[in-house]
Amino acid sequence: MSDESPPPEAGRLPTGRIARTARVGGLVTGQGLRWAGMRTANRVRSPERAAAARDERTARLVGELVDQLGRMRGAAMKVGQLLSMIEFDGLPEEQRTELETKLATLRDDVPPVPFSKLEKLMREELGAPLASVFSEFDERALAAASIGQVHRATTLDGEAVVVKVQYPGVAEAVESDLRSATLLLPLLKRIAPSLDAKPLLAELRERIGEELDYELEAQQQRRVERLYRGHPFISVPRVRTDLSTRRVLVSEFVEGKRFEEVRELDVQTRERYAEIVFRFFFGLLYRNRIALGDPHPGNYLLRPDGRVAFLDYGLVRDFDVARIDAERAMALAVREGDATALEAALVAGGYVRDASGFDAELALKMTRGAIRWYAIPGEQRLSRERRERRTREPRDVDAERQAALKEQAARFSLPPETILIRRMHMLVAIVLSRLRASADWGAIAAEYLHGEPPATELGRAEADFRA
Repeated sequence: MSDESPPPEAGRLPTGRIARTARVGGLVTGQGLRWAGMRTANRVRSPERAAAARDERTARLVGELVDQLGRMRGAAMKVGQLLSMIEFDGLPEEQRTELETKLATLRDDVPPVPFSKLEKLMREELGAPLASVFSEFDERALAAASIGQVHRATTLDGEAVVVKVQYPGVAEAVESDLRSATLLLPLLKRIAPSLDAKPLLAELRERIGEELDYELEAQQQRRVERLYRGHPFISVPRVRTDLSTRRVLVSEFVEGKRFEEVRELDVQTRERYAEIVFRFFFGLLYRNRIALGDPHPGNYLLRPDGRVAFLDYGLVRDFDVARIDAERAMALAVREGDATALEAALVAGGYVRDASGFDAELALKMTRGAIRWYAIPGEQRLSRERRERRTREPRDVDAERQAALKEQAARFSLPPETILIRRMHMLVAIVLSRLRASADWGAIAAEYLHGEPPATELGRAEADFRA
């Protein structure tokens, strides 16, 4: 029993459709008015003052989003967690750091729900008092997230476990959020103009129901755990299916350092950790045709033995051979600088529906800019500065070139099933840059994309494991 009282925000989970929609609607309306006022005032301001006002309004908008979505949990909070991995281009470094810190609270510092609200649900799910299932149960939350929170416990047979418990009423809250999620599109467009939020939210609506079913998550976790059982540097916690239900998931307890702790370690440790993260997500996708939908850094731990443990299997999508072959063909065409092959791959993958008048050479340059970090071999250190330079490049071209780029971009479409692939690539790249990790990412990726020989010691260790 803990003497610590949860923060006042904890436990506030408005489940009524009207109450939750009112929160989102009020947020959108209030920010919309303020944004309109800022734009009106900017008409008479100097370019420098107008830019500063826009930055300040963006910072306040994100701050309010964090506060509101953090209190709501459910699908609304999931949107906030997606924002925590978005790059806010154009903001001053100091403001961007402050925003990233605030958004990280949605990922790592979610206020827990008081234990009394969870105990009844667990008793119903397990069909018995907790003392009949666990010899010890820590009522203090180990971690809290958008849909449930995690507690440490010990089973009657002496195994240390973590128990993920779904918040009471969160299913109803999510249903309400999914109806009102589109209200957030104008806000997302303002704070991240380059983000195509509409298909992302559409995919979220399709997948969020799966995350509410812990029995399905247990199956997915067991499936991945079998793939990596005995792996030299990747660890997936075992699931206790005998103790898991639709709203309670029990799995092996794993000790380890969280992402922010790893960021402060020495270069060698950071780069090894970064390569393991890269290999886990790229290996699952391109060897096993499995994409994990929530690969943010709150979901992995650096274990004392050097392995990295990967957590959370609520959002998982399987792909057929044709989809993965199309992704491989795109990467190979970029690697070889073959515009004709890239056009064929884009059409086959559904990224371009009408190739008439398509500028394949321009498409190659655009696609190369997006995926060269993993498609083309060569030692590189991903960094914020590299991303900023890439973001500024289109602004440095003349008006005619700008128009050509815009026209070409309009020809691309994003097949809904590929959103998790694109998101995985983006989040892994951001994680590597935040770790300041240097490696030949293209050569490592080629092991998974094109079946090439191992490029590093970790690659050789994995090849031995697979053999």
